Amino acid sequence: MVDNDAGGILTYSQAGSKYGYLPLWTLIPITLLLIVTQEMCSRMGAVTGKGLSDLIREEFGLRTTFVLMAILVVANLTNVMANFAGIATSLELFHVSRLISVPIAGVAVWMLIVKANYSTVEKIFLSACVVYIAYIVSGFLVEPNWKQAAIDSVRPRLMLDTGYISMLIGMVGTSIAPWMQFYLQAAIVEKGISAKEYTESRIEVIVGCIVMSVIAFFIIVACAGGIWQKSGPRDIESAADAALGLQPFGPYAYLMFAIGLLNASIFAACILPLSTAYTVCEAFGFESGVNRTFREAPIFYWLFTGLIVIGGGVILLPSFPLVKMILFSQVINGILLPFILIFMTILVNKKRVMKEWTNSRVYNLVAWTSVALMIGLTLALVGISIKDMMS
Repeated sequence: MVDNDAGGILTYSQAGSKYGYLPLWTLIPITLLLIVTQEMCSRMGAVTGKGLSDLIREEFGLRTTFVLMAILVVANLTNVMANFAGIATSLELFHVSRLISVPIAGVAVWMLIVKANYSTVEKIFLSACVVYIAYIVSGFLVEPNWKQAAIDSVRPRLMLDTGYISMLIGMVGTSIAPWMQFYLQAAIVEKGISAKEYTESRIEVIVGCIVMSVIAFFIIVACAGGIWQKSGPRDIESAADAALGLQPFGPYAYLMFAIGLLNASIFAACILPLSTAYTVCEAFGFESGVNRTFREAPIFYWLFTGLIVIGGGVILLPSFPLVKMILFSQVINGILLPFILIFMTILVNKKRVMKEWTNSRVYNLVAWTSVALMIGLTLALVGISIKDMMS
């Protein structure tokens, strides 16, 4: 569910407000790919008892792992900034200054993760998932063109346009975020799920992926029906702008969208730094996990703390080009994704690692096809961008 973080909400909002219902067709292949990738990660965690970065280091070496971790930390840091920006902008809609909201949110996030145990944190996160229903309510309140939404959901359309291709890569990158693969596998390991208990976790993963895509559908529909359909294509500066665009439809559509943004931003502000701390510590053999104390896992908690301080602190700087960086971070996620998928697919097919739990042919077909498509989209984006600069 937390794949729909502030950066994701901005990406989906921008897709709906600029291209209307057209981007909806991407959600079916995105959901299929999301299920395959998340299921592979959870299966690897249950079978091996190791995190994804741990397995990458063991199988591909420290140098490869270091480069991958460096890129991932940079991408994740921009996403952490995006979520503190989401907290700031959503509460500014209720006239709360970011000078107040961001520090309070940072302290609350830090206290939750550092002071609570895994079971408590899990229950709070599950409660946060329920609040995403606010986007479904917003989608219905704007009274969109449901017939057009249904048609565009099953009718693929491509355009050789830099903005459109960037949006496609960004949508894939934010929906199937590289950091989420690392986090899910680490969470499976820390929760102590084994191969014998894996069936129930597989059901959780599949249901979670489908619900995430349903929420993404309603975010796009709300912005397509409330902004694009009423006033034409429009670039928005933040997800809060999308909420403001729904004001003509009454206070409730606006309020639900704003509440959804605040919830998603706080939720992801917890998980993104947590995911990064898990990933880096696993990669280099440091102790990690919210069930350990600060003294038992100092690197884990200091990295988590540093990401919160930097991510929240940047939001307080005046004139920081935050929106451009947020959208760019989603494109970075999309470019990084095929490389993560390559590592994952190779690992999950190693019988020495996975025994009888290796991928089926269907899973491999989806995974390798997705790698090829993402590389193709990235090359197309680079080519069109070079052509535009030369012309």
